[in-house]
Amino acid sequence: MEAKVNILQAVKIIGGIVLSLGVAMFVFGFFANGFSILTPIGIGTMMGAVFIFLMGIFFVATEEMLQKRYKGIKVVTPVKLSSVK
Repeated sequence: MEAKVNILQAVKIIGGIVLSLGVAMFVFGFFANGFSILTPIGIGTMMGAVFIFLMGIFFVATEEMLQKRYKGIKVVTPVKLSSVK
């Protein structure tokens, strides 16, 4: 359980830092004169931050589902009576 929390915390922190950098680049490139190249870079950085966050959530959800697959009722196939002599 602690590994999941650590992964979520790391994804949250890294995603927040990258998102903040993307917003700063976008705002600086959009409102500052002469640095218009930073506007699309900022948009791409923000999209990358969202992608990083979603992939981290996906990895945690996948790990949890893999741990839960071993729980449950085992299904045993019935033996055919005609094969028993």
